[in-house]
Amino acid sequence: MHRRHFLQAVVGAGASEGKAAGAARVMTVRGWIDARDMGLTLAHEHALANFQTYSEWTNHPSSYDRDEVVKVVLPRLLRLHALGCRTFVDATASYLGRDPMLLRRLSEGSGLNILTVTGNYAAVDYKYLPPDVYTISGEALAQRWIDEWTGGIDGTGIRPGFIKLGFNGGPLSKVEQKLIRAGAIAHLKTGLTIGAHTGPAVSAFEQLAVLEKEGVDPSAWIWIHSQNEKDPRRHLEAARRGAWVEFDGIDPETLALHVNLVTRMRDERLLGRVLVSQDAGWYHVGQPGGGAFRSYETVFTHLVPALRAKGFSASEIDTLLIRNPAQAFSVSIRSAQA
Repeated sequence: MHRRHFLQAVVGAGASEGKAAGAARVMTVRGWIDARDMGLTLAHEHALANFQTYSEWTNHPSSYDRDEVVKVVLPRLLRLHALGCRTFVDATASYLGRDPMLLRRLSEGSGLNILTVTGNYAAVDYKYLPPDVYTISGEALAQRWIDEWTGGIDGTGIRPGFIKLGFNGGPLSKVEQKLIRAGAIAHLKTGLTIGAHTGPAVSAFEQLAVLEKEGVDPSAWIWIHSQNEKDPRRHLEAARRGAWVEFDGIDPETLALHVNLVTRMRDERLLGRVLVSQDAGWYHVGQPGGGAFRSYETVFTHLVPALRAKGFSASEIDTLLIRNPAQAFSVSIRSAQA
């Protein structure tokens, strides 16, 4: 599709319909915005990542030059903006390279709304988890995240846009149970959505059980990396309970898989519970020039045309890229009793 026609098909059709969303608000690294102003949104991406273990990071942290990172990442964000994207959800977890000041610079330079996170990440065999998370109470852990919401992250004054948690994919360990319970406590105090790096359904549905026990509605929870669950019936089950089912990792090699997953959800009348993104980027701390960089553009250059070829209407594409993210990331307490 010619770029001008692509923009007319996606942006032109979506802009007016996106304005019809509710009047909820979303927290970005530059402050509040109306959810109706999120526009076309990538729900799970990364600008920078640092894969040192927590022990390595505390003893010998790798340094990086923010100016160099901006030089590498900003042109890619500007290209996104030119494609019509208006919001970039940075899902980089605490102690994996979360840098709110960098994200604010990138937001100011690109014109994109950018969200950052609070929370902790136990995935990858707990390599990035502070040791005291094992010993403090769930209430105390939640309070740390609540404090970042009320006072800003690390003295920057920049507030998180959602809670990012990481799980290993199997049955929940004791500390993972604490993480999701703390997420429930923090959500009920802040209204921040819980985005959970999860994958397989066994972990996903155990998390949902904890959330519901704590009084949190499934609509406050995003099943990140749900494409890694091979039984699509579990996606349908989670969506029917009201959870957000996120198919990320989109690239040209996985395009057919993601098109099939999204199409199945559409055919089951569950498109309104789906998020899509690429889980792409990023400037890799410690590698020359930031290392290899996966494109942020595949959703727009490959997925949208493929969905249109499958018969998706402009309104359905707007649901995926405008209406669903605006609802998913709106700051609102969603209790199971409501």
